Amino acid sequence: MSEGADLGARLRAGDLTVAPAVCNLVENRTAAARPAIAALLAEVAPAALGGEAPGHVVGITGPPGAGKSSLLSWLVAGWRARGRSVAVLAVDPSSKRSGGALLGDRARIDFDPADRAVFIRSMAAGERLGGLAPATRAAAHALAAAFDVVVIETVGVGQSETEVADVADTVAVIVQPGSGDALQFLKSGIMEIPDVLVVTKADLGVIATRARRDLHAALRSVGARDTAVVAVSSVPPPTGIDDLLDAVEAHRASIDVAARRLEARRLHALADFAEEHGAAGVRALGGRRAAARWLATQDPGLDVAALGGALARRAGGGG
Repeated sequence: MSEGADLGARLRAGDLTVAPAVCNLVENRTAAARPAIAALLAEVAPAALGGEAPGHVVGITGPPGAGKSSLLSWLVAGWRARGRSVAVLAVDPSSKRSGGALLGDRARIDFDPADRAVFIRSMAAGERLGGLAPATRAAAHALAAAFDVVVIETVGVGQSETEVADVADTVAVIVQPGSGDALQFLKSGIMEIPDVLVVTKADLGVIATRARRDLHAALRSVGARDTAVVAVSSVPPPTGIDDLLDAVEAHRASIDVAARRLEARRLHALADFAEEHGAAGVRALGGRRAAARWLATQDPGLDVAALGGALARRAGGGG
């Protein structure tokens, strides 16, 4: 059995200790690693699992300074109190010197390092503007086979940083009171992305209340009345954490997870193809929209690697 297949089989068996090795593998972008990555993803595909991976993939995004790391510390503690295992993929800006993750979110998120049911990994965003490291999609997909919750924390938020919505089952967007974020989100189209809006620093009182009111108004303006708005404070003792956890879980219970994951796999395959073959490869497919329409006609049981192979054959005139 290859390294990738072995890691995938161990994830299927619920072995959380392989998480570091899984991330190391999917972050290996060399051609030699591709067969092992493909084998890993095949082992955790719906066909191998007998359905979608059970883990809840949660995207958390928001502008720098909004309090994402402090909030994540309390969320991890809250999920653990509910008996959930948690993996956090913290996507940070890349160091121009080393190419590695610059901020190192493991150092900013409080957790018990002896707790084997918590795994936190910093991933460098590289040159991607979408807020996700190249390997984030594969890591989240794989880890969801073993962990109850997989969190993707992105670099920031903006029109070019919405890829997390293509990967996560539930997206929570963090808003800082008094920052004008609600208006900026409305202008940039971000209000179409969140499944849950989180107003941090609720301890600020009137300012936080005004932010919630502005967000509700912005949601009404785009017809997104069902999006939950939750106010939290990370100042000990924290408030609103259980409400936020409940809102996140309620959202997942309300959606067709299989349909959302299927779309995510197709987008993942297209993103990987574009990274490998560049603009010329995408043009050979007729552009991204044409490629997405063609992918929608493919067998829903295909995993990411198989979809990528199908795209390559089509771009080469073979199908």
